[in-house]
Amino acid sequence: MSTSTKSHSEPAVYVYEAPVRIWHWTNALAIIVLCISGYLIGSPLPTMPGEASDNFLMGYIRFAHFAAAYIFIIGFLGRIYWAFVGNSHSRQIFLPPIFSGEFWDGVLHEALWYSFLTKEPRKYTGHNPMAVIFMHIMFVWGTVFMIFTGLALYGEGAGYDSWQYTYFSGWIIPLFGQSQDVHTFHHLMMWVLILFMIMHVYVAIREDIMSRQSLVSTMISGWRTFKDKRNIDDGH
Repeated sequence: MSTSTKSHSEPAVYVYEAPVRIWHWTNALAIIVLCISGYLIGSPLPTMPGEASDNFLMGYIRFAHFAAAYIFIIGFLGRIYWAFVGNSHSRQIFLPPIFSGEFWDGVLHEALWYSFLTKEPRKYTGHNPMAVIFMHIMFVWGTVFMIFTGLALYGEGAGYDSWQYTYFSGWIIPLFGQSQDVHTFHHLMMWVLILFMIMHVYVAIREDIMSRQSLVSTMISGWRTFKDKRNIDDGH
């Protein structure tokens, strides 16, 4: 792990490489577009005034949803690739060390810290253990669920001879029972991801302020800095 010191009191560690940072912000934008357009698809706008042929608003909304979905999918596949070729921090959320007692001790400590039941935070160069487990369960597997169900729904419109129907619709829709059930769970998972994003933003800003280590700026510059040197953990 490469570590440099910007000053005598503020060590800095290069954590997030450029591909991870680009993916993070592109992915965030894609998710925002997906959530807004997905909500409107599930709860369409009232009838537009004038002739139906003069309005294509829902068509544009669906196009935005599908375009953002493919950006989301391609970005996720690229992120999986970078987990294998990037630094150790790039694979944390994909391969949590669930058989490590130290890892679960860190999860417990972070739960106490977020609950305001302990006064001293631990510092990690990468994600803290609780962030790793939450991002693995809610984001990684939530993303897989949304991609699979989304492509299954898209395959219905694309037709029986489409690759989306062949590889996704043909088995996912019968697995859930019917198309409407897939729509329902796809929509519900959207709200789960929205709640996750709210928690993610809150915790990032909270830790930036309270734990005396950078989080938000780290995903911009790639460097994690610490306002003091106490209890710094390498995150493994």
